[in-house]
Amino acid sequence: MDLSNLKPAEGATQSKQRLGRGEGSGRGAHSSTRGTKGQSSRSGAKNRPIWFEGGQMPLFRRIPKHGFNNPLRTEHNIANVGRIQALVDEGRIDPNEPVTPEVLEEVGAVRDAERVKILGDGRLDASLEVSAHAYSSSAKEKIESSGGSTTILGDE
Repeated sequence: MDLSNLKPAEGATQSKQRLGRGEGSGRGAHSSTRGTKGQSSRSGAKNRPIWFEGGQMPLFRRIPKHGFNNPLRTEHNIANVGRIQALVDEGRIDPNEPVTPEVLEEVGAVRDAERVKILGDGRLDASLEVSAHAYSSSAKEKIESSGGSTTILGDE
């Protein structure tokens, strides 16, 4: 026996039922198994777009459309001065070294060092040299009042 002699078992295959081919076929004449009336009984019924909902009000017209999404918005990764002070207290940030976005990412204060903004929540006692892309006015004030300095980084 070899692969060229293989064939399906007796009765395992049947020819497909040909629809709409006259009275004698058993699947012809009036509606040819499609049922009476309605969209799915017509020709071309299967060629509707995937978003078509049968004539009911489409989803994109039903849902509310409020507000404005600014396409030019810049997303910042934020770090509060209180969090930076806590990291200094834990010994994870060296107060003698400059605090850069890369350092903040390394210690887990921000997820990504690409655009970092320092916010003023919390207190800051350490005198730090902080570099970031943006600062809130309260953060800048707290850093400079504790004897530190701020540097604004440009987009590279």
